[in-house]
Amino acid sequence: MDKNVLQELLRDVADGLVLPAQAAERLKTLPYDDIDFAKLDTHRALRTGRAEVIFGIGKTPGQIAAILKKLAETSDLVIATKTDHEAFAAAQTVQHEGLTYYETAKLLVYRGITQTKRPAEPSPLLPVAVVCAGTADIPVAEEAAITAELYGASSERYYDVGVAGIHRLLDKAEDIGRAGAIIVVAGMEGALASVVGGMASVPVIAVPTSVGYGASMGGLAALLAMLNSCSLGVSVVNIDNGFGAGYLASMIVNKEKMQ
Repeated sequence: MDKNVLQELLRDVADGLVLPAQAAERLKTLPYDDIDFAKLDTHRALRTGRAEVIFGIGKTPGQIAAILKKLAETSDLVIATKTDHEAFAAAQTVQHEGLTYYETAKLLVYRGITQTKRPAEPSPLLPVAVVCAGTADIPVAEEAAITAELYGASSERYYDVGVAGIHRLLDKAEDIGRAGAIIVVAGMEGALASVVGGMASVPVIAVPTSVGYGASMGGLAALLAMLNSCSLGVSVVNIDNGFGAGYLASMIVNKEKMQ
């Protein structure tokens, strides 16, 4: 349950549209909602401002659909990461409206009334720059960019600008420098994050990807290189965690607005 849903419930009680006993019945599930195979943290949005997110790996399409349906009862934005078309199809059978599947990013998203009817306005926030080393890294980069957008930020994409042809990056350096936060997505040796970190005056969030072969060890080489970066202002999320990077970047630019 997020703040808007809670305030609407309290208004309904004040206006006599909902009985206090009915409101209490709904509120008693705030700590969590037990649906047998999952205990849903319906109180999380009240604590953090953002509802629980579904991690799709390891869950069946039916489980993802059931969790999404339950979370949609108390939140106008529900996100499931690392999903596929089977999960989307299952979700469509239980939640008929408000669903979008982002194929490249593998994000399954439910938007409620307040999300879908919100007027489209230019974002007052500085944009999040999503800088991607190679074409093979785009799925993780798209996960990051769309996540930032879902949480209210705008994103600007700079794809296929890896260090093997560094002139491509330098050509966009001025544009990238105008962002409020920068996400750098790279596999192989992960050098792009250090290069961007050495040019940037805002936080850089490095995302190592599992793209590579041999000694890249499924992204471990990029992860270690990014963790060992000598560029200041570079933080690192886990391998292929585009969602985590987009989530954090949106918090950073929102914080700038508040200040």
